[in-house]
Amino acid sequence: MKRMSSSEARAAFLDYFADRQHRVVASSSLVPANDPTLLFANSGMVQFKDVFLGKERRAYRRATTSQKCLRVSGKHNDLEEVGPSPQHHTFFEMLGNFSFGDYFKLEAMQMAWGLLTDVYGLPAERLAVTVYEKDDDSYDLWRDTIGIDSRRIARLGPDDNFWQMAETGPCGPNSEIHWDRYPEQGEAGIIPSLEADDGRFIELWNLVFMQFNRTQPDPQHSGAFDLPLPAPGVDTGLGLERITSILQRVEVNYDTDLFLPLIRALQALTGHSDAERDDNIVPYRVISDHMRSAVFLIADGVLPGPKGRDSVTRLVIRRAARFGRKLGFDGPFLAQIADAVIDVMGGHFVELVERQSAIGSVITREEERFHRTLGRGLGELDDMLSALQDSQSGTLPGEQAFYLTATRGLPLEVIRDVASERQMDVDLAGFEAAQQRHARVSGAGQAMGAMQGNDAWQAVLADLQGSNELVYDPYGPLERETRLLALLQGAQPLAEVIAGDRVELVLAETPFYVEAGGQVADRGVIAGDGWLIDVEDARQPVDGLVILLGEVIEGRPRIGDPVRASVDAQRRRDVTRNHSATHLLHAALRHQLGDSVQQRGSLVEADRLRFDFAHDGRVSDAELRRVEAEVNDAILSDFRVQAAIKPLAEARAEGAIALFGEKYGDSVRTIRMGDRDHRYSFELCGGLHVASTQAIGQFRILSEGSVSAGVRRVEAVTGRAALGYVQDALVKLGEIASSLGGNRQELPVRLAALQAELGDSRRERDALRRKLAHNEFVQRLHETEFVGELPFLIARMDSQPMEALRELADIFRQQVPGGVLVLGSVYEDRPLLLVSIGPERIRQGLHAGQIIRPLAKRVGGGGGGRPNLAQAGGKNAEALPQALADARALITDHWQPT
Repeated sequence: MKRMSSSEARAAFLDYFADRQHRVVASSSLVPANDPTLLFANSGMVQFKDVFLGKERRAYRRATTSQKCLRVSGKHNDLEEVGPSPQHHTFFEMLGNFSFGDYFKLEAMQMAWGLLTDVYGLPAERLAVTVYEKDDDSYDLWRDTIGIDSRRIARLGPDDNFWQMAETGPCGPNSEIHWDRYPEQGEAGIIPSLEADDGRFIELWNLVFMQFNRTQPDPQHSGAFDLPLPAPGVDTGLGLERITSILQRVEVNYDTDLFLPLIRALQALTGHSDAERDDNIVPYRVISDHMRSAVFLIADGVLPGPKGRDSVTRLVIRRAARFGRKLGFDGPFLAQIADAVIDVMGGHFVELVERQSAIGSVITREEERFHRTLGRGLGELDDMLSALQDSQSGTLPGEQAFYLTATRGLPLEVIRDVASERQMDVDLAGFEAAQQRHARVSGAGQAMGAMQGNDAWQAVLADLQGSNELVYDPYGPLERETRLLALLQGAQPLAEVIAGDRVELVLAETPFYVEAGGQVADRGVIAGDGWLIDVEDARQPVDGLVILLGEVIEGRPRIGDPVRASVDAQRRRDVTRNHSATHLLHAALRHQLGDSVQQRGSLVEADRLRFDFAHDGRVSDAELRRVEAEVNDAILSDFRVQAAIKPLAEARAEGAIALFGEKYGDSVRTIRMGDRDHRYSFELCGGLHVASTQAIGQFRILSEGSVSAGVRRVEAVTGRAALGYVQDALVKLGEIASSLGGNRQELPVRLAALQAELGDSRRERDALRRKLAHNEFVQRLHETEFVGELPFLIARMDSQPMEALRELADIFRQQVPGGVLVLGSVYEDRPLLLVSIGPERIRQGLHAGQIIRPLAKRVGGGGGGRPNLAQAGGKNAEALPQALADARALITDHWQPT
């Protein structure tokens, strides 16, 4: 049996089926695109459902995938098994091969058996299979054609070995391949163990044969309503985690290289010894498993929230955080485990690497929310359970469980975990009844996503204007004592809200900045007596009304409650640094590139800024360096930043720069940056800014490029993000210098020497390749064929550049002066083609350029040339064999002997 890493096992599977004419199809999203009835993709066939149903046609009839899957709800809910079980996971990878009316049972069995025994090297005597009890065909194929001893084939009923998509529709028998964990128990016990499902065997691979169309429900599986499908299909699934555990010779999936790096990263944070880790292995496993789920969910756009799919992301993060508390964590730590997940999985699922920063931020933000109330919630739960034990009751009432969810944000699954640890249950029926009562009272279920029409918001504004309390002041203190005037959802009033509800609220005085002018809205919290709301956004649906969007973290807010509104100060400072830097950047661009530069838009966030501007032509690296240097000079000059309200005409007369296409009122706000004697920047702007430019810290350009015709874009960072960017760059430079045996100062010299050495090596390699190619080509001249009197040679000479192919053409012309040569090569992953024709054949009507054009098209490229020599390149190296095959027909068609 071979040893393989998980990456090697995945690649071996996909390569095996690719070699057997299967299209390698990327995993679909965890969120099914074509099945609103399914919460998440839970098998490989989900993305092919419409193909199997005949509603969609693909350009291929064979496919293979490595599908990301999730099972945390509904029929396939493995949540409670995660941790105690060595095999169950919420997230897993399903390797699969599929046939859409192409091959059927025999070929599927042969390929599965061949992969397991030949590629993975599993001993055949450790494998056994199950078939549907009425499927004689599969039984006979396994026994007579594949050659499996009948003592290793069990016939099982429809609950185990018959698959159906629904009560009616496509269905068919399935056959499962199992791994024998305890072969020493002997062959006589194989079938009884498979029938009893007693733990001796691990199910490895499920082969589903979609053979029938069930026209009526048939709970007895009589087969009376099963009509043969016109094009039977095959759907198989092999769990990567399970095959990896076998190939790595471990009993527990968590001991494979899919999980061990995560567990080790967690152990490094806890400081546990191996013995302490093993004593707490369930929390280690739960956290590792749940972080895999959270990372993939967030990467696919499923963010933590109170309902639907979002609630699953919230659940796995909060459940992991609660198990982290059992390990001693009292603050956010999960993002570091998420990084370990991405290190393991990012090589195949590149979207994880691309979204790594966002994934970590989302996880940490959800942890912070949960930790605000976790201690109080667990404390109250502990008190409740202790009181029940004192009264000798073993069940927590559903009303009490709902209270903890509604006011403290404890997920029901966490409550059940804690109760189970104390050998107690939760009244689930009572919980659901309390949940339904709240839904009726609160009017829950209204969609909040899109803002309601202006009429609804105008009505809200009219109701509140009578209080004369609506004040919007984002320029003053970041904390404000005020009152809660309205709780809404979709512009409709709410009678009651609980923890987890997403709400719109209106305050008498609002210090939160509303997104405008490219600057993002503020975030923060609103705290009342016993309750807390996390503010995520601020909007102005109609003039005069600012609403805050957020989530109730704990407690039950009431209209009229006194509150403390607090803007996230650190985030506000990061945003204002970036906003003020856009003004400095605008001025520096105009100074360096000319006054024709005009702002075309911007995005000012906490971690970066983006600035679009009108400019013809690219910006050179030297110009970009001068712009960055000028901005940093302005920062170090510590210019004062002054805001003033003045008439629009006066501001324009004073030279204030306005945003192109923006409409302004009669009165405008201006931002001036400079000292008493020198005005560096002067713009119309309603946004938030630093008090002086020195507060920006530093400014670093990340990228510059074209957005559209005549519009360029600069992306940059300031302050803490710029410091992190520079520190990361210095660390990377240090690592590179160390790997080259020097320090950062010596790096240019070391790199120059390395490049010179590399150049010499490449020249030596190319010379050796050419020499070998020349020798090989001379040997292959005897393969020259004839069409009538015309000699021609078609040859593939891989790893040879075009220059080398031309040298081979010279050899051919010397040895076969009246012949035709067609050469193909794959060089640096690109296909190359060359056609050479002797002078005598040109006079007889052959033309190299005419022959090469269709060949070039075949490999996805273009080319041409003179009658005697033509060359081409392309993009599709896989098509090169067909192009060379086409060449023979082209030569024959073009050859017309005189």
